[in-house]
Amino acid sequence: MGIIELVIILVVLFASALIYFRVADRYDIIDKPNERSSHSRITLRGGGIIFVVGVILYYLLFGFSYSWFFVGLMAIALVSFMDDVLGVIKGSSGVPSGVRIMVHFGAILMMFVDCGFYSIPWYWVVAALVVGAGVINAYNFMDGINGITGGYSLVVVAALWYINRYGADGTGIGFVDENLLYTLALSLLVFNYFNFRPKARCFAGDIGSVSIAFILLFLLGRLINQTGNFTYISLLMVYGVDTVLTIIYRIYLRENIFEAHRKHLYQLLANEKGLPHPVVSLIYMTVQTIISIIFISTPTWWTFLALALPTGTTWLFLRLALASNPASNG
Repeated sequence: MGIIELVIILVVLFASALIYFRVADRYDIIDKPNERSSHSRITLRGGGIIFVVGVILYYLLFGFSYSWFFVGLMAIALVSFMDDVLGVIKGSSGVPSGVRIMVHFGAILMMFVDCGFYSIPWYWVVAALVVGAGVINAYNFMDGINGITGGYSLVVVAALWYINRYGADGTGIGFVDENLLYTLALSLLVFNYFNFRPKARCFAGDIGSVSIAFILLFLLGRLINQTGNFTYISLLMVYGVDTVLTIIYRIYLRENIFEAHRKHLYQLLANEKGLPHPVVSLIYMTVQTIISIIFISTPTWWTFLALALPTGTTWLFLRLALASNPASNG
């Protein structure tokens, strides 16, 4: 990516964000705090549309690459934006869950074409479909803490860039066009400018959290397919451990795991412990950065297990500590 393309993309991304803010403010596309929220002020919703704009710019400026992925992203972004808009209309429950699930599965299946997954046995494709849907939903839960979606995703993109350029041995894997990584990083930086602060100007919304999860899944899918190494999912380990163990904990409590809640560790740190949102986001980013650096140097199953076990143990220790000594967010 040359300096001219970089400047054009940055200008368009900032302009798109500011235009969207005016539209969202005009039509009250806002996120109102409730008993399950981790924020206390009305905030514009759907600022993560900037991730979709970034991919559109990449597609137009760099040769119309990965068209199946692009079409899938447009489909999943559209239904997610409809969910954001309908979610603020009084009496609306948003897009029906059946429609949303069908679009998610359809978009993932389209994305698999550009990942090269249809050359592998069908049962692995089914497994990847289930995992992909799970990752998207897990990522969607994480929005609401200022900086966590954009900051954590930037850490993941940085790790993917390093693997693409250098790999574990310095030669690079080259699993994706670097211009997509650069464009995505720029869109994340622009979003973080408005979100990674004590009082966020916007949240990612469904369109942002679902879209960035879909994009990262595509990148990880291409990497995993090219290397045959599933343990590269370690680049999402912090989110993964938090999500899986929180689900297990809620099942233990006999709760409906499909209902909104405030039992993720990041929510407890922000709400019960009272840590500022940017601090919680920086903790998640720092831990994932350390995990990624260690894993990239030796990307094996043994490294995966050696990282997953202490990460899960730390989650359990912090979860028990916060349960036994809750603090007011006051």
